[in-house]
Amino acid sequence: FPGLLPEREGSPFPPLLLKGAGHLRGSQPRTPPCQQGSLQACGEAGPGLCSMNFSDPEGYIDSAEAPLMPRNGFLECSFRVTVYTGYGVELQVKSVNLSEGEVLAIRGEDEGHLVTLANQTLLVEGQVIRSPTNIISVLFRAFSDGLGTFQLHYQVFMLSCSFPQRPSFGEVAVMGLHSGGLAHFHCHLGYELEGPQSLVCLNASKPHWSAPEPICSAPCGGTVHNATIGRILAPTSPRSPSGSLACVWMVSAPEGQKLHLHFERLALGEKQRLVVYGGESNRSAVLYASRPGSNVPFEGVISEGNALRVDFTSEDPSREATFNIRFEAFEKGHCYEPHLQNGNFTTSDAAYNPGAIVEFTCDPGHTLEQGPAVIECINLRDPYWNDTEPLCRATCGGELSMAAGVILSPNWPEPYAEGEECVWKVHVGEEKRIFLDIQLLNLSQSDILTVYDGDDLSAHILGQFLGSGGPQKLYSSTPDLTIQFHSDPAGLFFGKGLGFTMSYIEASRNESCSDLPEIQNGWKTTSHTELVREAKITYQCDPGYDIVGSDTLTCQWDLTWSSDPPFCEKIMYCTDPGEVEHSTRLISDPVLLVGTTIQYTCNLGFVLEGSSLLTCYSRETGTPIWTSRLPRCVPEAAAETSLEGGNMALAIFIPVLVVSLLLGGAYVYVTRCRYYSSLRLPLMYSHPYSQITVETEFDNPIFETGETREYEVSI
Repeated sequence: FPGLLPEREGSPFPPLLLKGAGHLRGSQPRTPPCQQGSLQACGEAGPGLCSMNFSDPEGYIDSAEAPLMPRNGFLECSFRVTVYTGYGVELQVKSVNLSEGEVLAIRGEDEGHLVTLANQTLLVEGQVIRSPTNIISVLFRAFSDGLGTFQLHYQVFMLSCSFPQRPSFGEVAVMGLHSGGLAHFHCHLGYELEGPQSLVCLNASKPHWSAPEPICSAPCGGTVHNATIGRILAPTSPRSPSGSLACVWMVSAPEGQKLHLHFERLALGEKQRLVVYGGESNRSAVLYASRPGSNVPFEGVISEGNALRVDFTSEDPSREATFNIRFEAFEKGHCYEPHLQNGNFTTSDAAYNPGAIVEFTCDPGHTLEQGPAVIECINLRDPYWNDTEPLCRATCGGELSMAAGVILSPNWPEPYAEGEECVWKVHVGEEKRIFLDIQLLNLSQSDILTVYDGDDLSAHILGQFLGSGGPQKLYSSTPDLTIQFHSDPAGLFFGKGLGFTMSYIEASRNESCSDLPEIQNGWKTTSHTELVREAKITYQCDPGYDIVGSDTLTCQWDLTWSSDPPFCEKIMYCTDPGEVEHSTRLISDPVLLVGTTIQYTCNLGFVLEGSSLLTCYSRETGTPIWTSRLPRCVPEAAAETSLEGGNMALAIFIPVLVVSLLLGGAYVYVTRCRYYSSLRLPLMYSHPYSQITVETEFDNPIFETGETREYEVSI
């Protein structure tokens, strides 16, 4: 950006000169002279306007950089920071001290409009303000009776696209939110994507996605070739102006295979009709045709050949049809693969040959209905199941006596119906009570969920809920709990909720968790004297041991610990001693267990100082260590110089050492050793006992005991 900004015509202020990363200071004043570096009034009377532009990636905006205050007027300055597209500007308030009436506003630009991000009433030291685009501006307005100061530090940061919205009945995978990032969309089985499959985050003053997010819709008809598995759903596409709807789906499997249709849900109005044909033409044999009041074919429909056609017509614009039909292809001579919504199954033969047995189980909170728990593939010529697959449904009420269980709103995960009256009764062990954890609660304002502390509806109410709410945790005082749910028959008027999910578990009647044992080669500490809910126990190991498992355990709401106690395992490995500069190393075991060796070899031109072989060995206490310190590689020239210097030092030191030893020996001999010499020369030495002055007595008694004699001598 320009280093010198032009003067405003008629302005009493000097031109502004750029200095440093974003610093602008007034140049030497012209006429009239002003005191530089202050905001005191100077110049002619009238308003003062100034504009300062910045484009460096980092800098400061300081009130000291503004022009001087004109006499009898006010000062208004605009500081504008512009950076490259794809980047934003981050302002941090370093200091702010404004006088009353002064204005300091931080503004961003979004789609050509100024947006106030903060002003003097909200600014505090350390506060960070980010611009939504690559431009940010600061407006400062001061009056003649005010001398406020401020300093702002700015720097760039990378802008990003907003997180794309996940389509209903679909998913989104985001590979990056910055410029060039991708977002990939896909729909659940039976739905089609309307819009682009992938979006790109485009670089702009405010980065944005290359197109609006796509949506997932159920099409009105379609053709599927070489089908394996899929769904036919009630269409969500717009109707014709008359409100009528006519949809045709044609599904064909590879040659030699058949198709099976499984009706997971089917609810039609009086003027709506669904017909399944055993071929691609409406002249083919009719396999199923809906009629008012007819039952849903839960056993499904199997084609004779490899093709099916499904026709749906509606002449009732006021009612939405509901159906969910799952289709799958299977080989002739086999039974089709069963399917169980909200459940699972096991089979004795994954190929489903005749004789295969399948056993069904439901997910927690669901009950097996409308079919047996076990079916068998029969008939060698044209195999089929001896019975239809069952259904797993969340029932309206029931009695539960297990130690733990799940309670779901009726028909979960589908919405519950209007006019439901459900009662669940829960009973656990006589010496226990019940912990109820409500994870999801989404009801309409006219639907009520009530929890009673007892085995009937006259017991004390623990909680009553309507509408949406957060998770709830309740405890009964007895081993019995009653849950009542009422949905308003006029639910369409007040709207419908998604439902609720909750789980229960029997809990101890006391108010604390059981104590946990000590661990070998370690110790534990507790956060509370009593192990109440939310209390924590922390385990630590002795030196030389590592902890295996969670080191911190928490007493949970159901008075159980968050995990099992850990244990201490002796450390049997050394830490990596590291690389040696100018060398290579050979490790016998990359895990560095006890016994591992590391051989260091210096590069050409370098000599090793220290041990070239390090071995990891264990100790009784403490962690394993290496046998020696890390060596080092020094240049050969330095090593030779060191050796020559050492030889010269030895040549001087050895003679000096010999002479010193001779002189020292002579001195010791003269001063000490001559009095204790082993040579007994009579002219030089006195008798060794001459120093004894006490008379010796030899008339002491003799003690004899067997072969042993003891003499008592006094001197």
